[in-house]
Amino acid sequence: MRGFLKNMSENQSKFSRRTVALFWVACVAVVIGVLIYFELISILYVLATLALVVLLLIVGFSDLESVGREDIEGLVAKEE
Repeated sequence: MRGFLKNMSENQSKFSRRTVALFWVACVAVVIGVLIYFELISILYVLATLALVVLLLIVGFSDLESVGREDIEGLVAKEE
């Protein structure tokens, strides 16, 4: 019984990927809202530019040629 309770507490303390993603989206929304409220648009422009550069670097260095259709279908089957 003790191991079961320990296992349950470990499972409950972990957050799902969706919860973590929603947390990050909420944090970014708060930061953007604060920057707009205090009229720090120049900082917002810089952050948006840096975010786009990071996104383009991730896409540029991703190895999309090695991903086949079978991998994508297997991923969908695992998530369901």
